Amino acid sequence: MDKASAAIHDTESRLAVADVRVTYDKVADAAYVYLTEPQALLKSARMYACDPVDSDAMINLDFDEQGRLIGIEVLAASSTLPEYLLMSAERLDTQGT
Repeated sequence: MDKASAAIHDTESRLAVADVRVTYDKVADAAYVYLTEPQALLKSARMYACDPVDSDAMINLDFDEQGRLIGIEVLAASSTLPEYLLMSAERLDTQGT
């Protein structure tokens, strides 16, 4: 691979989106976007509640003890998040049935 091809490949690999775990509970209409590795068992040390203007949703940002954003909870998710994301999310409301 020449230098030009290697540079293009490097740029493309940095632009790739990482797999992100998303869970959704249709009954509660709540989704959670995990920004940690799937095996990580981090606990939220602080939560920052957001109240988006012109939206019925409530968004909560979870941070770990080092101040890193580890997850995003979205209430009223069906009116806020794209349908494709909710359709592909891990369903919590159907587990155990």
